[in-house]
Amino acid sequence: MTELTLRFDGNKPRKLKYNLAAARQAGASTLLTFGGAYSNHIRAVAAAGRAEGFATIGVIRGEEHLPLNESLAFAIGQGMQLTYMDRQTYRAKDSAEVRRFLERTFGEFFLIPEGGSNPAAVRGCAELPGEIAEPFDVICCPVGTGGTLAGIAAGLGRGQRAIGFAALKGGFLTGEVAELQRQTYGEVFDNWHVEDDYHFGGYAKVPPELDAFAARFGAEHGFEVDRIYVAKMLYGITEMIAAGKFAAGARIIAVVTTG
Repeated sequence: MTELTLRFDGNKPRKLKYNLAAARQAGASTLLTFGGAYSNHIRAVAAAGRAEGFATIGVIRGEEHLPLNESLAFAIGQGMQLTYMDRQTYRAKDSAEVRRFLERTFGEFFLIPEGGSNPAAVRGCAELPGEIAEPFDVICCPVGTGGTLAGIAAGLGRGQRAIGFAALKGGFLTGEVAELQRQTYGEVFDNWHVEDDYHFGGYAKVPPELDAFAARFGAEHGFEVDRIYVAKMLYGITEMIAAGKFAAGARIIAVVTTG
């Protein structure tokens, strides 16, 4: 019989742990990062910046909409300065030209990438498997930018495997995870893969079927299931168990990263 255990573990503090250490080592006083209007990463950087004494700037994809949603209102409440970037420019946010524009506008800053995923974040997430007391064979997590899965897979023991459940369509996340491992460790591990069949149409798409599943699962297990990332992972795991895609007796950990 397959055994599923939920592990409630926010990935944002892990992603920021070594990024904040690097910012302090660099003598930075300001953090700048990117995200959408409902980004949990924007919230996390705003809160961490306030707690750790950094000024924070959030570059938000798209136009400003008032009144602000709860996520952006929270970020401002934590002292974050918000600026908005049109979608075409945002797609080039990693270019030298956009970096120079931001430096002219805001002065010096320590850059944390969208979603927080970089080698520092990967190293933080790699610490998670070693902290899990329960024995397990497979560990699952949602995937948005790839850093959490890249790190978790790097921290696994022999015979263990990681599965990431894509929250975005396009099938590009396998390449993103591989590149993050390559940048961090100089190699790509073979103990993970990304499931691309449970994104339900793409980022922030929550059709009635997924919403109903999340409501039932949350009621059964006693917590509010995040629809953007976590619900897609839990739906995928449930479907894969029903289809017999896990080995008999497999012990599965599902990392609930938000909600």
